[in-house]
Amino acid sequence: MSGHSKWSNIKRKKEANDKVKSKQFTKISRLITMSVLENNGVTNPDNNFKLRLAIDQAHQANMPKDSIVRAIEKGSGDNKINLKEMIYEAYAPHGVALIIYATTDNSNRTSSEIKTKLERGGGKLVSQGAVSYLFRRCAMIMLDKTKYNDTITLSLVEKLGAFDIKEDEINTIIYFPFMNIHKFNDLQVIYQIKTTADLYYQPLTTVFLDKSEDINSVVDVISSLEELDDVHIVFANYV
Repeated sequence: MSGHSKWSNIKRKKEANDKVKSKQFTKISRLITMSVLENNGVTNPDNNFKLRLAIDQAHQANMPKDSIVRAIEKGSGDNKINLKEMIYEAYAPHGVALIIYATTDNSNRTSSEIKTKLERGGGKLVSQGAVSYLFRRCAMIMLDKTKYNDTITLSLVEKLGAFDIKEDEINTIIYFPFMNIHKFNDLQVIYQIKTTADLYYQPLTTVFLDKSEDINSVVDVISSLEELDDVHIVFANYV
């Protein structure tokens, strides 16, 4: 019985991991397709920096090459689909502001699903502009300190026009204007940087949560939103 139980646990764990990976691939596929659609069907990553960033994410996630190709094809030619980028604004419990980044082929469905998740968790969807002023839209790169020295970091800060830097024991995080994200492509080659630059909404005003149950209630709402296929990432202003 114990052997059977062990195998069942392994099987369930594998199925759960496969499900997570499949959902991750779905989200990355949409980013790839969206980057092609936004750039008038340009399928060459050398001429479409957003596509290059999305493909970099796909490679980091070990996404199969044929899946990447199919996602690109959905953004151009006869296979082009109707997909658009959506930014939703919301409040989680305890006055925590949220920016929800999504891509969808049916905005009514996506809005309804997001609204339901928020309300179940004690949050609410709000109108455009209600919380966006609490964030700064920018780009972010995270550098492993053991791989990139101070000279490279300072050069990136200067050439990308960075406005903020944060550090922990492992990483240096650089925040810079999103309009400069195309410059990072050339710098990746020069300094052989493997990490990618990501869209980020940096909080300008934060909400301090000192109770674990309050933090958990916010995290639960964010997690439930990010489980949706249409939602790629949720930014929040709590600390």
